[in-house]
Amino acid sequence: MSFHFIKLLPTPDEIREQFPVPAELMRIKDERDKEIRDVITGKSNKFLVIIGPCSADNEDAVCDYVCRLSQLNEKVKDKLILIPRIYTNKPRTTGEGYKGIVHQPDPEQKPDFLAGLIAMRKMHIRAIAESGLTAADEMLYPENWGYVSDILSYVAIGARSVEDQQHRIVVSGFDVPAGMKNPTSGNLTVMLNSVYASQHPHSFIYRGYEVETNGNELAHTVLRGATNKHGGNLPNYHYEDLNLLLTLYNERDLKNPATIIDTNHSNSNKQFEQQVRIVKEVMHSRKLSPDIHKLVKGVMIESYIEEGCQKIGDGVYGKSITDSCLGWEASRQLIFDIAEYE
Repeated sequence: MSFHFIKLLPTPDEIREQFPVPAELMRIKDERDKEIRDVITGKSNKFLVIIGPCSADNEDAVCDYVCRLSQLNEKVKDKLILIPRIYTNKPRTTGEGYKGIVHQPDPEQKPDFLAGLIAMRKMHIRAIAESGLTAADEMLYPENWGYVSDILSYVAIGARSVEDQQHRIVVSGFDVPAGMKNPTSGNLTVMLNSVYASQHPHSFIYRGYEVETNGNELAHTVLRGATNKHGGNLPNYHYEDLNLLLTLYNERDLKNPATIIDTNHSNSNKQFEQQVRIVKEVMHSRKLSPDIHKLVKGVMIESYIEEGCQKIGDGVYGKSITDSCLGWEASRQLIFDIAEYE
């Protein structure tokens, strides 16, 4: 066989027992989950800002960043809900490059999955304890959901995962919002089919068990731009795009129509500084149309302490080692600007 079984890893239950979430932090998560749920279902008019590093590669810098967000959250919490991005799995288009803290808790060392699972959990728990904010992460590997299911308040399903049946049916067992991104092709029907699948119950095999799910009514769409057949990036955050998505939602029997706008990736042509302009255009579109205002529930922004990105090993504290991010001062001002729109 080509598979080399190196070592048996602890189950999610074993890791959770070894690194439990304290009762006080669980209370915080329950409160945050309700707040975020109420936005998706339309009970709350607050706006979600899912913001943070492209990948969470350094615990100290990530927790520093999240604590800064917490201070801002206190100033804007009557209008916004800030959800830190603590993305511990990094999808790679070609399979090459840094794949996140679960793979490499030290980006300069070889992969160590046991240490990575522990590092992921410790970082999330520390961030909640120090900031009072629960986070978003991307579910790149559905079988790993149990390691963080008691920690996260939001989950993103990436453009390359959204067509995968396993991702869709695992989301159907979540009790937190899951944002299903449009695929890289930009096909909105694929994205909406993913939402439909995730909102309905399923029976399937999961981690050696036969399981049943009830469906996740909080599954919703995320617009992240597209890539055409020539490799060029095409945005899909403009007013006309939002109206089209609203029309497609109205043609389908889906619960809680909602979308989040990813302001980087193909929407920005990977020009991270354009995120500021894109956010402001989205907010303006919400002002122009009550229907778009109701549909667009938030934005996703890639942001860190230092702007731009660096190579692994450069050692700049709080600077991305994957995609380029907005710096802290620009991010801080943008959050205040978003609150002004609201």
